[in-house]
Amino acid sequence: MKMHRTPRSTPAAVVLAAALAASGCTSLAPTTTRPAPPVPAAYPMAIENTPAGGAVAAETDWHAFFTDTRLHPLIQAALENNRDLRIAVLNIEQARAQAQVRRADELPTVNAAAGASRQTTTDTIKSTYQAGVAVTSYELDFFGRVKNLSDAALSQVLATEEARKTVQIGLVAAVANGWLAIVADDELLALTRETLRTREESLKLTKLKFDNGVVSGIDLQQAQSLVEAARVTLAQLQRQRATDTNALAQIVGRSEPVPPPTDTSLAAVTLGPELAAGLPSDLLERRPDVRQAERLLAAANANIGATRAAFFPRITLTGTAGSASSELSALFKSGSFGWTFAPQLVLPIFDAGRNQANLEAAQAARDITVAQYERAVQAAFREVADALAGRDTWGEQLRAQQAQAEAEAARGALVDLRYRNGAASYLDVLDAQRSLFAAQQAVLQTRLARLQNRVTLYKVLGGGWTEGTPAAPQARR
Repeated sequence: MKMHRTPRSTPAAVVLAAALAASGCTSLAPTTTRPAPPVPAAYPMAIENTPAGGAVAAETDWHAFFTDTRLHPLIQAALENNRDLRIAVLNIEQARAQAQVRRADELPTVNAAAGASRQTTTDTIKSTYQAGVAVTSYELDFFGRVKNLSDAALSQVLATEEARKTVQIGLVAAVANGWLAIVADDELLALTRETLRTREESLKLTKLKFDNGVVSGIDLQQAQSLVEAARVTLAQLQRQRATDTNALAQIVGRSEPVPPPTDTSLAAVTLGPELAAGLPSDLLERRPDVRQAERLLAAANANIGATRAAFFPRITLTGTAGSASSELSALFKSGSFGWTFAPQLVLPIFDAGRNQANLEAAQAARDITVAQYERAVQAAFREVADALAGRDTWGEQLRAQQAQAEAEAARGALVDLRYRNGAASYLDVLDAQRSLFAAQQAVLQTRLARLQNRVTLYKVLGGGWTEGTPAAPQARR
């Protein structure tokens, strides 16, 4: 395009300013509406035993819910060091950078430009030298294509921020449940060691009786079997304790060992206030994973708007302003100012169905995102319903397990007394010991499950991200 010289004001700048004012006048994207939740209006199990005025999980920070302060350093360390959370935060940074790239497309890019050309004719050589600023292929966004792409990128930023909150919620709950599991492991180990000690003493006594012909070899082998069974359980629990510790160390993300709980029992562990379940519709606002799915739906609709705009004319502007001369030495002399202005209009006529296929793909992607949103709502509903079912039943199960353990202890004492008086066989004693040990283990396991269920309820109701949050970038337009 020929460089025009003029000493007056630049018409290209005036045209460009008018184009900026006129661009982005319309959008062809569908309006984003929240799909109807595909879940019942209430949870299936009765929750009338929820205390009046229960706390809202999403508004209760983890410091307030996990009242045992020994957990606080572990949770804080996990928030600072966990790699999954670090990846989630970096994903926000990446999405923000990509959104800024899309945002920059809404404005013209101005570059410094210099060039030279030589053209031969029949008997002459013509030289042209240019230097100045240039705007290259700036699109007038009359149909919102560039704006919709920018909106889609922004929605992706917001979605990654919600994803980070989801990771943090899961992380806080994982630390708490891992710590509780180690507390339970220690209690079970203590119970098993004590059981092994008593069984070894019983074996010694049985062997003494066998040596004196008081009991049979069957009784001796049964006592030996019971001792070995306790040793098997002890080895299993030691291995479980080690793997639980390793898992917690990975979650916390520190190279140094996680300090073990000391002088702690599950019965002494307390958690924060009782939580109000609310209604299933509350999950749409309180669960970050549901909000993430909604942000992705907005991005999918914006992409549809961008693909629809491809069916309409696209106008791009290219212009330069600066100095031009046929001699390099005179390039910046007075009177060498000039400009070029080259608008271009492209109207799709034949593209072998490319634009239509892109639109259909974008619409299918939107439909997939709707289904993913509904799936996220259904999953959230089920998780809360399951946790509420646990809250309504674990307490009663624990009460029954404790009563069973007390009954087994009383039965064991009576059987032992009958055995000493010759009214019961040694097999009855062994059966009573096995039953008591199993009942005591069940009490600890049920107490652990009850506490972990409360942690899970806090998690699935959207609690755990309002405090201790690592610095996360905010979406900007």
